[in-house]
Amino acid sequence: MNKTTGSLALLLAGILLVSFTLLDRSPRQAGPSQQKATVGTQIGNLAPEISLTNPSGKVIKLSSLRGKMVLIDFWASWCGPCRRENPNVVGAYEKYARAKFKTAKGFEIYSVSLDKQAEAWAQAIAKDGLNWKSHVSDLKGWESSAAALYGVTSIPMSFLIDEKGIIVAKNLRGLQLHTELDKHLKGF
Repeated sequence: MNKTTGSLALLLAGILLVSFTLLDRSPRQAGPSQQKATVGTQIGNLAPEISLTNPSGKVIKLSSLRGKMVLIDFWASWCGPCRRENPNVVGAYEKYARAKFKTAKGFEIYSVSLDKQAEAWAQAIAKDGLNWKSHVSDLKGWESSAAALYGVTSIPMSFLIDEKGIIVAKNLRGLQLHTELDKHLKGF
């Protein structure tokens, strides 16, 4: 092999190497860690964003609670079943707010009220001892934008989301709420 033939072979090998490298950069299917979750209200979906005001008029976004396990709790002051479920929700908050979870940094409740009257809503929060900070409503009752977004047709209705905002369970009441939260604790 002479010098010219050797240079030509080396150049051809380089071109082939670059070609194969470029061909190898074709789009691939995203792996599980690269896939984006679908926004929706089914288990496994990324929970849709809610951005409503609290009783003081401050906007609280659901996404502001990322990093924690979050119970999105749809309820109203005028709803008897909701008010009867509130002691269980309070118990869960007291039990899990400072608990050690596998991947989440605590537990929070994002209460979405379907009330129309701010005074009745605030009084129910106080009377039932709902001591968490994230209480929101647009005071539109059944016309609530959040209720429509989540397909809420009866209350109480709840969605449990993980630290990434992914829905892991729905419509948890009574002991079911505690059992589901226990599954996400460290050492479980």
